[in-house]
Amino acid sequence: MDVKTGLFYLFAAVLLFAAFRVITSRNPVYAALYLVLAFFQASAIWLLLRAEFLAISLVLVYVGAVMVLFLFVVMMLDINVDALRQGFWKHFPLAAGVGALIALEMAAVLMGGFRLAEPRQQLASGPDTSNTLELGKLLYSEYLYPLEIAAVILLVAIIAAIALTLRTRKDSKYVNPADQVRVKARDRVRIVPMPVTRAAPPAAEDPAATAATAAGETKA
Repeated sequence: MDVKTGLFYLFAAVLLFAAFRVITSRNPVYAALYLVLAFFQASAIWLLLRAEFLAISLVLVYVGAVMVLFLFVVMMLDINVDALRQGFWKHFPLAAGVGALIALEMAAVLMGGFRLAEPRQQLASGPDTSNTLELGKLLYSEYLYPLEIAAVILLVAIIAAIALTLRTRKDSKYVNPADQVRVKARDRVRIVPMPVTRAAPPAAEDPAATAATAAGETKA
């Protein structure tokens, strides 16, 4: 067994362990951190396959953006884990059935690649070959329509998220950005002319103190 094969088994073992801990961890923050570890191991396997573009995309997109956002959301929401655990065994049979169905579908798709009689034609490799360039040519030639469909789906998701955010709600304050841009200094600050010096107002006399002073003068 060479070094590359040993590294593959190492990364694959850590990936399986991290994926198992994602679904078995009781703390959602720990589950997210284990998912980050799984993404790193998957990117390392991509590097072993000489797919540097996919590896760096996995790290930048999922680890650098999606998982960081997920961690912030989980920590800010302060999720009640005890409330989530209620009814776990009630919904476990349905969840186990859906998980088994997804596993069978993935196995059916992946096993098709192992039944190939002839290996697929590999792309040209060399010091001057860029797998990013070859991937771009493949995406925009053979997979152009799926790429456009995915782009349209993402565009619809972005528009829906913006529409849900900008809806009018009575329990939230809304400020029009156009009004903030057009605001001027005189609209924010009001200068009131005041004299340089002002006489101090006369102090109010205390009736009790006045009566005590008068009584002392009478005794004297």
